[in-house]
Amino acid sequence: MPQVSRFSALRRKMTSVFILAGEASGDRIGANLMAGLRRARPDLSISGVGGDAMEGEGLSSLFSIEDLAVMGYRDVIVRLPLLLWRARQVVMAVLRQRPSVVVLIDAQVFSKVVARSLRRRGYRGAIILYVAPAVWAWGADRARKLSGIFDEVLSVLPFEPEAMRRLGGPQTAYVGHPALARYPMRSAQPAAGPVLLLPGSRRGEIARHLPMMAQVAQRLAAHPSVAGFIILSTPSQAARISRMVTQWPTPVSVLVTPQDRASAIERALAAIAVSGTVTLELALAGVPHILTYVAEGAQVRMFKKATTRFIGLPNIIAGKQAIPEILFAHKGEPAKLADAAFALIDAPLALATQAGEFRQIRALMEKGAPEAPLQDPVEIILAHI
Repeated sequence: MPQVSRFSALRRKMTSVFILAGEASGDRIGANLMAGLRRARPDLSISGVGGDAMEGEGLSSLFSIEDLAVMGYRDVIVRLPLLLWRARQVVMAVLRQRPSVVVLIDAQVFSKVVARSLRRRGYRGAIILYVAPAVWAWGADRARKLSGIFDEVLSVLPFEPEAMRRLGGPQTAYVGHPALARYPMRSAQPAAGPVLLLPGSRRGEIARHLPMMAQVAQRLAAHPSVAGFIILSTPSQAARISRMVTQWPTPVSVLVTPQDRASAIERALAAIAVSGTVTLELALAGVPHILTYVAEGAQVRMFKKATTRFIGLPNIIAGKQAIPEILFAHKGEPAKLADAAFALIDAPLALATQAGEFRQIRALMEKGAPEAPLQDPVEIILAHI
């Protein structure tokens, strides 16, 4: 009997993966990854930290993903004790479970803290970072430092493997983005439809951007092509957002389910989106949009040091301003953002130009760069087991 128990324990160790996602976009990547791993290896045991999407794939999260969803230095400072405690919980869980592979999805600072601690504590399994840090935009010297922490990096942008190689970072593979499968390119631009308002998935982002979007919606409401407003929310933030929008003078729908999200994207006239993964999702689906962001002081100083001209992922991939970037320091300007929205939806040429740029972005992401062709993240992770 003891021999059987030891064999069972060894088998669990050899067929387990720990996956951590720190925010909504990472949660969607994690859910896709879990589904792929389960199809390839039904015997695989998966544990970790995730949100609604990963829990929908059967994950029992170690704690709420909302504890990690911070943006900006102020959010980090306020929640630092909790973040450090959660990092310790993750490390202790990994050391206890001894999985063959740890996959840390985005949440760059938190992921590095966890990875360093695991190495110091003697963890010998593979540690993979899924979503490469923007070392090509700022902090190029950080690329080399990653080599001693992560065994491999999985990038969602086609130019990142070459950038990481050039800067002396760890082995990096381009694995595409789940949005490629989730959001097909729309066949046509509707003449009228709802405007999507996307205030971000973190509490701090929502608090900074939603009041500005309320005023923008009020200005756009009378436009003949605008058929209402839709906010796409994560389930965890839906109740909070719904309470906030009850005070708006302009009616707005708050949608949560993947089906509702896909339907809204298909029929949207345009979107106003906070900078993040959602802008790439919109581009891959062919939805015209404007990127915006209200930055804290520390973020403004960081952006000034960036070596890239843009902050929007579609613009970075395209190498030019495919979508307008309406950025603000400290406080948003609803009139300026509304003017940019009018300029987009009133200009058929601007709508068509964005659509053309988005088709090129999608074509590149579907195949990868010549030096970094598209690879399957499931195959890469299983190769480390």
